[in-house]
Amino acid sequence: MSKSKWSRGVAVVGAGMSRFGAFPDKTSRDLFVEAFKDLNKNMDKALDPKKIEAFYLGNFSSDQFEKQAHLAPILASWLGLSPISAVRVEDACASGGVAIRQAALAIASGEYDVVLVGGLEKMTDLRISEVTEALGTAADTQFEIPAGFTFPGFYAAMATAYLHEYGADRNAFFDVAIKNHKNGALNDKAQFEQTIEQIMEDKKARAVQKGRPEPTWKTDLEFLQDPKGNPNVAWPMTLFDCSPVSDGAAMALLVSEDLAKQFSHHPIYLIGSGQASDGALPERATLSSIPAAEKAGKQAYEMAGLTPDDIDLAEVHDCFTVAEIMASEDLGFFPRGEGWKAAMEGKTARDGEHPINTSGGLKAKGHPVGASGVGQVVEIWKQLNGLAGERQLPNAPKIGLTHNVGGSGQTCVVNIFERRD
Repeated sequence: MSKSKWSRGVAVVGAGMSRFGAFPDKTSRDLFVEAFKDLNKNMDKALDPKKIEAFYLGNFSSDQFEKQAHLAPILASWLGLSPISAVRVEDACASGGVAIRQAALAIASGEYDVVLVGGLEKMTDLRISEVTEALGTAADTQFEIPAGFTFPGFYAAMATAYLHEYGADRNAFFDVAIKNHKNGALNDKAQFEQTIEQIMEDKKARAVQKGRPEPTWKTDLEFLQDPKGNPNVAWPMTLFDCSPVSDGAAMALLVSEDLAKQFSHHPIYLIGSGQASDGALPERATLSSIPAAEKAGKQAYEMAGLTPDDIDLAEVHDCFTVAEIMASEDLGFFPRGEGWKAAMEGKTARDGEHPINTSGGLKAKGHPVGASGVGQVVEIWKQLNGLAGERQLPNAPKIGLTHNVGGSGQTCVVNIFERRD
């Protein structure tokens, strides 16, 4: 299927986010207002909210997490945006990325000129068993969940298949976690603003404080290899292979290309977009990749007129460490079966040939599921504008990609952004 350009161009002129983490003293509305304030702070031209014509909200399940449905118009009112159109978009963990795409399609069609996109989830008010049950509704509840699967189990099955098919080293998963925590340690919005080594040292210090023998871990890898420090969740996925349960909100302002310079001196342009779907895990021919991601990526590359080698950085959906490795192959950065080697060789680090998840990714930045896809756009917007602080990539990156997955891969959306000098 040929992918044409947008009927008219689409630009991102501002982006912002709350901190991601666990906030028992805050409501989802508090976090959303924080993200809106951050967007305004980051913009280089003052925003008149009256110019916003529509609002798209990526949100997986405020119904289950907060017992609050119909959230989009409530949040629009909270920001003083009523009576504009307000739509909630739900595609599991890809809700935020799909909301970005739907807003872009609305602008490209000519229906709107200025659209606010938000992503939001408040997950930590529930017990972990209730969170697991809520997330499980994104799987096939007739066949997968009754068989005893949860999402760590789904990705453990993928990881096992990947290890078997390619003879991969399990330590590659740990290298992804170490890298992403190093990036997250430089992100003041991240849930885990710590390296794995810092977490290890904290655990050693707490053991001593409690009168227990001090653990003998000498390196972050040694710590991750020890089940006492890093217990198995669903083999081969351990605790530090899994993204956390998170609260958070993120936001981006999209406008038609012809209006972009009215809102920002330095807009970035959404030049490629693709979305694909798939069945549940038992219906697929492979467990070592996500076919919908490969299809969505090819659509986005074709629309943008680019190849994987043109991408300067990518924010990918690393809900589990194996997911980042599979994404690096699904998106064409590395050949099949080579992504794990690339991770171990540092090729996806900030100074590598294909930097991935400079924000810390879902693994360290956090994964408030409806907000994650929009949070990825925030990082791309910052990196392309040179605003990422200590984690800023050198050499003025020009092209960034986001990859947002729903469920175990039933949905994937890929968006490509460009800075123009």
